[in-house]
Amino acid sequence: MTTVKNIDARRTQHCETTALGVLLRHQGLDLSEPMLFGLGSGLSFVYWDSKNMGFPFLGGRVKPFELTRNLAARLGLELLVQETVSPRRAWQNVVAPIDAGHPVGLQLDSYHLDYFGSKVHFGGHVVAMYGYDDRDAHLVDTAQQGGTVSTSLTSLAEARAARGPMTAKHRSFTLTAPRNLPSPRGRIVPAITACADAFLDPPIANLGHRGIGKAGRLVRTWLQRTDAPQRDLPQAADLMEKAGTGGALFRNLYSDFLAECTQQLDSSHLRAGHGLYAEAATLWTEVAALIAKAGETGSAQCLAQAGAILRDLSRTEHEAMRALSRLGQ
Repeated sequence: MTTVKNIDARRTQHCETTALGVLLRHQGLDLSEPMLFGLGSGLSFVYWDSKNMGFPFLGGRVKPFELTRNLAARLGLELLVQETVSPRRAWQNVVAPIDAGHPVGLQLDSYHLDYFGSKVHFGGHVVAMYGYDDRDAHLVDTAQQGGTVSTSLTSLAEARAARGPMTAKHRSFTLTAPRNLPSPRGRIVPAITACADAFLDPPIANLGHRGIGKAGRLVRTWLQRTDAPQRDLPQAADLMEKAGTGGALFRNLYSDFLAECTQQLDSSHLRAGHGLYAEAATLWTEVAALIAKAGETGSAQCLAQAGAILRDLSRTEHEAMRALSRLGQ
């Protein structure tokens, strides 16, 4: 068996920040999961629906791998990304750095992984791989998926080769920190303002604060949107709370990031943004509970309440991001 030594796996919540944490700690850079998420300008919102979708999807972060690219650029890390349509080349791209003593990040479809409890296709899942033998690959995933886990080489190949929404072509990546690493503290303000600017001025109405407002209008129709509300609505709520979001559709993670930032920067704008996002996190959890209850009971009133809270959340997050955008002034 070939394994990378001194892998530091922790009980973290979100797949991409979990993998990033493993790769960066191996480089000697130890940042909390909320700090990784925030420095990567990870927070967003999307109301995603289309004719070929069985049910609408509420997303609370930027698209897969954008967080990694943002973080690498912001901290001056060398990000080496490899993609290929060849399974043989894809395997070589992974074993070469591991044989050299470095963990590797992989983007894949979690549906095929042996240890994954929820068999739902998600092509934007990210793991860190640190070893392999003749039969299995050894990975680090989120706490809810088991942390340090193994999956068969066959299942890993299927997960990496999968095609569909958010998938990549056998994507693997490594991170290398420069000798003179810029202070993460000095990158906090640019990370926050970039996130705020994108949230406040989305290119389409499905994104940012406008998307939350749109969700508030459309969530009321969700009982009519499906033939299986007892399945689809609770599943949507679970995705908001439990599917690697850290709870509250990533708002807990971002609130914790802002709280950590207030210990390093003295700013009334930052404190205001943190207070509003702490409030928003509580409301998002309430929305998820109402959506789940609506599916279980068939109550249109629960969806009406969820819609009203979402409209409030659109205003709350808009106010929070306006305050945070002023950090750069």
